[in-house]
Amino acid sequence: MNKEENNKIDSIVLFKNKKSIKIFHNGQLYYLKITKANKLILTK
Repeated sequence: MNKEENNKIDSIVLFKNKKSIKIFHNGQLYYLKITKANKLILTK
């Protein structure tokens, strides 16, 4: 495996059957959501 492959994580692992998750980054709260079209959207 190369370094890029080590950085991959499946969205199924992140979301655990939910449609959105909260991500805390650099003192800010973000929301990562799965849309009805099965796309990802990151918002504050």
